Amino acid sequence: MGQTIGVLVTEHIAAGLVENNQITGSIRRFPEAGSASDVLEGMPAEEIVEQIGLEIKFVSQGNAIEAVGIGFPGINRNGLVEESPNLKQTKGFNLKEALSTLLSQREVSAPVHILNDAAALAAGIAATRGQLDKLIRVWFLGVGIGLGRYPQASDFSEGGHSVVTLDPKENLCGCGGVGHLEGIMGHRAMRLRFLDLEPEEVFEQAQSGDQRCIDFVKLWHRALAAATATSVHMDGPGKFFISGLNARFVQEGLLDQYLHDMVKMSPLQGSTFEVIPTSDVTAIIGAAVSAQHSVSAR
Repeated sequence: MGQTIGVLVTEHIAAGLVENNQITGSIRRFPEAGSASDVLEGMPAEEIVEQIGLEIKFVSQGNAIEAVGIGFPGINRNGLVEESPNLKQTKGFNLKEALSTLLSQREVSAPVHILNDAAALAAGIAATRGQLDKLIRVWFLGVGIGLGRYPQASDFSEGGHSVVTLDPKENLCGCGGVGHLEGIMGHRAMRLRFLDLEPEEVFEQAQSGDQRCIDFVKLWHRALAAATATSVHMDGPGKFFISGLNARFVQEGLLDQYLHDMVKMSPLQGSTFEVIPTSDVTAIIGAAVSAQHSVSAR
């Protein structure tokens, strides 16, 4: 594997040079750690591309780059952002075309591959664990919720919008849909539900015995178990990795219990969960590896 560049776009942009499934050199991040976390939400799509281009140019270090992989939130097909609930201004934007044009102007001649950010994380787990021949699934629990799958089954990767309840009052998902997993588990959705508490305070008060918070913590875990059960019934059992800012709230025992209640056919039982550290590194590697595989498949 030659040198590739991986980029992760979530509430920030992170980019790194990748060789042999490892980061080479330092990672570039915009905005810098400790800065406002909502900068990209208000940034026009063209400016986001400009900033991605700056980070790619910096980490390329003048080397010949074989491919550039971009992990980007939302539904991305053939480089076109068809929907991105957390970066709404990019809907309908041809990210691949705009970035390819910009990079050629900056003398970075490499094919650009766009994939969902959670899918990039799943690919990174597969690459860094030497499991590129296995099915990898990962829940990313952040502002929104993502389900990454490696290998990708399709360009659609919106497991966070799985319907987990028929209650019409559950309408806090960022996409506007009713009954979605993200409307219960998403950081934004939790803040809207508990206007008087931050998400971490909700889980703290549940441990202190507050019944309202206890009930929500159970709902939170049941929702994740329900979405996981749907994946198991569609794709079979296996290990589910969990990462992201709010992975810290996961009680694996409770999650296991709820999943067992929902998956009863013996061939589908046996799935497990593993909470892993949240890091840009894994998703950057996954985006780069996916881009390299895309080039090799041509």
